[in-house]
Amino acid sequence: MARPPADPRITEQRNPRTADIDLAAPLEIVDLMAAEDRVVPDAVHRQREPIAAAIAEAERTFRGGGRLFYVGAGTSGRLGVLDASECPPTFGTDPAMVQGIIAGGPAALTRSQEGAEDRVEQAGHDLAAAGVRAGDFVIGIAASGTTPYVHRALAHARGVGARTALIACSPPGADAHEADIVILPITGPEAVTGSTRLKAGTATKLVLNMITTGAMIRLGKTFGNLMVDLQATNAKLADRSERIVMEVCDLSRPAARTLLQEAGATVKTAVVMHYLGVPRGEAEAALAREGGVIRRVIGRTPPPVG
Repeated sequence: MARPPADPRITEQRNPRTADIDLAAPLEIVDLMAAEDRVVPDAVHRQREPIAAAIAEAERTFRGGGRLFYVGAGTSGRLGVLDASECPPTFGTDPAMVQGIIAGGPAALTRSQEGAEDRVEQAGHDLAAAGVRAGDFVIGIAASGTTPYVHRALAHARGVGARTALIACSPPGADAHEADIVILPITGPEAVTGSTRLKAGTATKLVLNMITTGAMIRLGKTFGNLMVDLQATNAKLADRSERIVMEVCDLSRPAARTLLQEAGATVKTAVVMHYLGVPRGEAEAALAREGGVIRRVIGRTPPPVG
């Protein structure tokens, strides 16, 4: 019997190392999958330069008043929405600053929307509805590198003057010209053929982590490696905020709590108020003048680790 031609997309090819995984015991499955996952960090690191370029572009976008949009279908789209949704509680950002657009709309987050990734005409409508414009930064996420919805979205973004990037785990071929920055963490065939929620999904999440975290660090959202722009939206984050202020300002918990209340529950503002001895408004103005970077405002280094 003739063998069908191999799919040119690496993420759709069969993995010879896991050909007998259907007969494997639970521990053997763990070992097989863990062995495959070990390739992911190296694949991501090989893309360090384009990832750094994306961080720089995101920073420029934010400082210019623009927004970052992730666009994807299926798992790729869900990862973009996830990363966007994590920015407000982690970095105190407006939810509009980083947004995720998924083919098929919000319903696709919890249930597969058959054919959504092939509805290319919908991509432009979705970006237009989100108000994508010049000055924004649109990152398409397509594990296979060929998702029609994503490529049409990038074409639309370029058409309105937005900057663009593509994250793919298989070479996108000629379609890559639609992106200003191309990030290709090639992770190889999956343990289960075509299941890109595995290695490709893990690599994608790592890249997204780097882009948004890197851009937020550049915007002054950290003091050293301490989160100082988090939103205390629950008891855990309120406790973390108090502990950061206690450590950075060398205060008791009651004093840190009082300072945070005066600072509008913003750690960064509280730290500046403490060290400059100024009220909230003056602290916020000082931070604005220095691009949000605490070190430039207070002239101090973070407390030592340990």
